[in-house]
Amino acid sequence: MALTGSTRRISIIAILLLIIFVALFVFRGCGPQPAPPKSPTHTVQSDVPAPAFNADSCFSFVKTQVDFGPRIPNSRAHESCGNWMVEKLRQYGAKIIEQKGTARTWERKEIPLRNIIAEFNPSASKRILLAAHWDTRPYADKDSSQNMQKKPIDGANDGGSGVGVLIELARMIHSNPLEIGIDMLFFDAEDMGKPEWEKDEESDIYTWCLGSQYWVKNPHKAGYQPMYGILLDMVGAADARFNKEGVSMNSAPDVVNMVWKKAQKIGYGEYFQDQETGEIIDDHVFLNIAGYRTIDIIDMRPSTLTMGFGGFQFGSFHHTHKDNINVIDRKTLKAVGQTLSQVIYNVK
Repeated sequence: MALTGSTRRISIIAILLLIIFVALFVFRGCGPQPAPPKSPTHTVQSDVPAPAFNADSCFSFVKTQVDFGPRIPNSRAHESCGNWMVEKLRQYGAKIIEQKGTARTWERKEIPLRNIIAEFNPSASKRILLAAHWDTRPYADKDSSQNMQKKPIDGANDGGSGVGVLIELARMIHSNPLEIGIDMLFFDAEDMGKPEWEKDEESDIYTWCLGSQYWVKNPHKAGYQPMYGILLDMVGAADARFNKEGVSMNSAPDVVNMVWKKAQKIGYGEYFQDQETGEIIDDHVFLNIAGYRTIDIIDMRPSTLTMGFGGFQFGSFHHTHKDNINVIDRKTLKAVGQTLSQVIYNVK
């Protein structure tokens, strides 16, 4: 997850306006451009039962990632995990596109990027984008132990959970083919942003989400325009709360409401609640700026300590060494995965 609501004191609204202003100059002319955003009407959804999402299998995919170690760009664990993801997705019938490039960190260092795109039913014109980031935080900058703050985290929830859900969905799609097309985008270097101990600046937002920033300038296909996108971030911890995030509600409220109604109808209203929260910086922000109407399913728990930022927090384990496999709950994975299954198998 990109920006914390508890410590960053930059106005999110001001940041978003700055992004839009800069985007008009930075993103224009930088490679193939997406088609103009479609009007907020979306495909008819039915309510037939979808294939069952296997939470045990999903959990094993999360654990496999964690077992590689912290997936920091340009590390052995990162390379090994990426190779495993590609192999697993190919095994499940996906057409793989590996997008490699470079990005500049907050320290002005050049790092390699590796976005992984998995296409299912690539010839279908009607498509849905599903996304998650697969890297992990190089700092535990919110850890209570200062001696541990400059060490990378496991990122079981922040990174691993979203990837695990998507790979399990890939396994499901392989066994239960869809008529529509699904594009899974695994963004790299989302969590490379400036650490908490550094001074805040307005430009800090560009130190996050490096993989999605690269992708919107270099889409994997010219003219690519899905019906909508769904981003997963921190979707595996016990007692998760998926409230309606502000950027998502501003950009694609119809998609948010459709997904939440699906979740509530199949019994996951405890997780998908109707409370709206403030805006956050995550990969979906840059996708929305570039014309891809994308929502964020993210664990944002109500908190009276952060009322200036929409009244939420990301859990006590966020960006600490407590974000390990022990925080992952199969019930939460099931709630998210079954909801997405219900969504994608009911598009007509």
